[in-house]
Amino acid sequence: MVSDIVFINGLAIDAIIGVYDWERTIKQRLVLDLEMCFDIQSAASSDDLKYALDYSAVSQRIISFVEASSYQLLEALAEEIAKIVMKEFTVSGLRLKLNKPGAVPEASGVGLLIVRGEMPRG
Repeated sequence: MVSDIVFINGLAIDAIIGVYDWERTIKQRLVLDLEMCFDIQSAASSDDLKYALDYSAVSQRIISFVEASSYQLLEALAEEIAKIVMKEFTVSGLRLKLNKPGAVPEASGVGLLIVRGEMPRG
């Protein structure tokens, strides 16, 4: 199993998300942290982007998808993001934390953490 991790932390995206009528009329801020299992050895030895996991391309793909979406549940959105990243960017596993900071005023954030595929422990 590959133990290298490429990560994106604090990716902020505005999206239509929620089950209440008022939530369907506004965009709310979501904050995403993503760890992706990806073998970096070829990129490290060649110093060539074509062998690397392009975190900018991953970020832009996620932003485009989330901004165009209108899911009711974070669970459904997180699952689709995971499918896109694993399929389109050929990562063997990922850990995705999706935070909806404004959902509970008394909390700094609420959300979920999902793990898909093979991820190293720790």
